[in-house]
Amino acid sequence: MTDAAPTPEKKNRQWIRQVVDFGALAAFMISYFVTRDMILATWVLVGASAVALAVGFAIERRFAPLPLITGLFALVFGLLTIFTHDDLFIKLKLTVQNGLLAAVLLGSIPLKKYPFKALLGSAIKVNDAAWRTLTLRYGLYFLTVAILNEVFRSPQAVTALWHAMGRDTPNPNDVWTGFRGVLWIAASVFGLSQVPLIMRNMIKDEEPGPISPDPGL
Repeated sequence: MTDAAPTPEKKNRQWIRQVVDFGALAAFMISYFVTRDMILATWVLVGASAVALAVGFAIERRFAPLPLITGLFALVFGLLTIFTHDDLFIKLKLTVQNGLLAAVLLGSIPLKKYPFKALLGSAIKVNDAAWRTLTLRYGLYFLTVAILNEVFRSPQAVTALWHAMGRDTPNPNDVWTGFRGVLWIAASVFGLSQVPLIMRNMIKDEEPGPISPDPGL
């Protein structure tokens, strides 16, 4: 006998969570592009991240591991940015967070361990072959993000890229904040692209949703 399909309440909780998480990133980007003040925008991100964690707990009655990790990274690096008045920390957050996740996931594959399963909690139920594939794909995704972030957070690299394209020297903060928004869209598309694999390897008869590697925090 198979499990019942997800209830409307469960689907609503998933949508609420996604909206709240995206809201944190949207608030950060709007704050920056309105004020052109990265420190002030970081204040907004820290507050929005705290709200996202609280709402996530209220909805699920627990802290989901992956959103908790990204939320804590946002709070720690955001507070470092605020206390030091140096926006390097908030930009480094993506590199450190994604680099560590990539190291853990890719390093676990030869050991035939799948910590990604623990990170997602009970979000999906698939067989071990699918977990291995998902671990590899998400590990490579996190590694790619860490590398790209190092490029787009560097004023020298950004200036060299813009000049190579025959464009004027850009505002590095504008470029990095724009990159952060594009990255969230890319993460959403990446999460959606994994749904066919998940559906083919489901253990339980339930409807999987996309698992974005970027909660937006």
